[in-house]
Order: sequence, then C-alpha cells, then structure tokens
Amino acid sequence: MVWQFRKREDEVFPNAAGIDVGASSRWVAVPRHVSDDSVREFGAMTDDLNAMADWLPGCGVDTVALESTGVYLDPGVRC
Repeated sequence: MVWQFRKREDEVFPNAAGIDVGASSRWVAVPRHVSDDSVREFGAMTDDLNAMADWLPGCGVDTVALESTGVYLDPGVRC
C-alpha cells in the first residue's frame, strides 16, 4: 500500500485534532503546521486534562475527534 497525503488545501477540517482516549493516557494529534510537537501524550489526571485543554486552543484547534474503545471517554470530554 502506498500512502498518499492530502494537500493542505484539500483538508475538510484543517484545525481539527484527534484524541485517542485510553485508561491511563490520552494521545493527542494536531495538524503538523501548527506545532513542532504535533503529537503529545497527556495523562488521565485532572492536571493532565487541564494541560490538554490549554494546549488545544493554543494550537488553533476548533474541532476534535475522539476515539475510545472503552468507557474512558467521559473525563476527556469535560475539559
């Protein structure tokens, strides 16, 4: 399989982030053009979630897609 990346002007939600919600951490990805560190790991504690909530708007994120295979979603949504 050959990976093909979309051109930036073809992006549907150019200011979107993706969050993979796990039991002990949240992996967050923002667009590559807004941060040198475009993928970060945050813990599951309140201070970690607050740090994530501060970082996302600082990156210009206005849309978030969450992925969770368990019941770990609720605390991440409240930030």
